[in-house]
Amino acid sequence: MANITFKGQPIHTCGELPKVGEEAPDFTLVKSDLSEAKLSDFRGKYVVLNIFPSLDTGVCAASVRRFNKEAAALKNTVVLCISADLPFAAGRFCTTEGIENVITLSTFRNPSFGEQYGLTIVDGPMKGLLARAVIVVNPEGKIVYKELVPEIAQEPDYNSAINSIV
Repeated sequence: MANITFKGQPIHTCGELPKVGEEAPDFTLVKSDLSEAKLSDFRGKYVVLNIFPSLDTGVCAASVRRFNKEAAALKNTVVLCISADLPFAAGRFCTTEGIENVITLSTFRNPSFGEQYGLTIVDGPMKGLLARAVIVVNPEGKIVYKELVPEIAQEPDYNSAINSIV
C-alpha cells in the first residue's frame, strides 16, 4: 500500500507500482472508439503510461496536453493515457482539445488494471479511482521508469519520464 495525498489529506493505494526492470503486466483496456488495446499490442516501441484519476480535472487534462505535445517529437514511442473515464468522454476531450498524439484508454471494463499496477485508491474522496503515475516501458516490455506522484493535485515529472526513453 502506497501513501499519497489528495490536497494534503492522506490517502492510500491498493499496492505498490511494479519495479523498474520488471516485465510490465499486460492489460486490456478500451479506446475511445470502444475497441480494445493491450499493452502487448505495442511491443517493439517505448510505451509511456500516463495514469490519472479523470480528464475532468485540471491537472489530469494538463498531463494529457503535455504528453500529447511531447509525443509528437518522440520516435518509436506511444503514449497511453489511462483513467476510469468512459471512452466517450475521453474521445470528446481529445476532439475538443485537438489531442492527436496519444491514445486514451478506459479501465471501465477492466478495473483490475488498477490492482495489477497497485494504483487503485482505497480510501478518501477518490476511492476507486486511479492514483496519478507515469510508467515507461521499453520495447522489450520491461519497466525503465516509474513515478507515483505523491500529491494527486501535482503534475508528474515529465522531463524524467521523457529522458528515460533512449
